[in-house]
Amino acid sequence: MEISQITAFLAVAEELHFGRAAQRLHSAQPPLSRTIRQLEKQLGATLFDRNTRNVRLTSAGEALLGPAREILDACRLAEIAVAAAGRGQVGRVRIGFSGVSSHLLIGRWAKLVRHTHPGIEFVLNSSAFASEALNKLLDGTLDIGLGRWIFTPPGIASRVILNEDFVVAVTADHPLAGRDGVRIEELATEPWVALPADPGSALRDSLLRAAHDAGFTPRIVQSAPDSMSLMALVSAEVGCALTVSSVVENVNNPDVVFLPLVGGPSTLQLRIAWRADDDSAALREVLRLSEEALPTPE
Repeated sequence: MEISQITAFLAVAEELHFGRAAQRLHSAQPPLSRTIRQLEKQLGATLFDRNTRNVRLTSAGEALLGPAREILDACRLAEIAVAAAGRGQVGRVRIGFSGVSSHLLIGRWAKLVRHTHPGIEFVLNSSAFASEALNKLLDGTLDIGLGRWIFTPPGIASRVILNEDFVVAVTADHPLAGRDGVRIEELATEPWVALPADPGSALRDSLLRAAHDAGFTPRIVQSAPDSMSLMALVSAEVGCALTVSSVVENVNNPDVVFLPLVGGPSTLQLRIAWRADDDSAALREVLRLSEEALPTPE
């Protein structure tokens, strides 16, 4: 059974007149009659009782009427779905991120996507740290990653969405806690806590680089899996920590004080990254919306 046969059947069934049905289909009457006869032959049933004065549906024709309409509706829905996918209005985009500040930014972005493109499924992976997100981008298990990367490999495109200042977290009773800022060399003898030594760990790498430039190697006594755990270690007087300004905005701990870092690296960039050759229309639309939700800072 072909779509053209279903279309012809419905035209005759709704008009109950071959001439009017042919006009509706912008066709001549003889080809329409042949199409109906071929359909009846395929189905092994007469669909219309017709004579020189009227046309009416047989019981077989009545039985076909509902399914025929459903078939054409399904075809129209398929056409609409394909067109919407081509415009990036439907699809599935997987995004990996971690950290409190990233949660807030992703929430703003996801809200805009949901309101403007409800047909796009925004799949969130909130436990993908920077190096992991980059690996998942490369192997195709993520479409977008958020992270603080000092560099990205070939084939990965990225855009800065946040410039973050470096700060040092110390305990509230630390001798330097009342200062307006601190130089990294003033903490040369302090114990440090840091994020894990994963490849591409920008915060830990920034600490090592700043300390090296100041002429010392930081004594890292413990690692923590994320920034909130890092602040808990600072609060417990395990050591001081290098972190970024967005963490300050999300920590409410009276035992921790944040001091702007003076004379060291100025900022660390938070980026969104994606595969440069990914031609998914949904991805491109989500990236376009990111420019509205998370514009590149000046």
